[in-house]
Amino acid sequence: MTVKIGARLAQAVQFARQEEGHAGPLPGMVIGAAGMVALGIGAAGDTGWLALVGGIVAGVGFVASSVLHHIKVEYEVFKRLDELEKRK
Repeated sequence: MTVKIGARLAQAVQFARQEEGHAGPLPGMVIGAAGMVALGIGAAGDTGWLALVGGIVAGVGFVASSVLHHIKVEYEVFKRLDELEKRK
């Protein structure tokens, strides 16, 4: 039983590290979505400070998502391309 759980966990970690999974930028997207919800609630409730904070959190979340995508996905692709160019 423990071996099966360990093998499944190893598969999940390997899947998350692949480019096909695109799980790396997910935390930034979740933060951005939470900021957009707070922005909507603040705007609907005429609460200026909540709308302002929600907008800032949404912006930070979407920027973080872009940075995480670059780090997790694109960096690995460019690293492999550089290795291929060095072989030639």
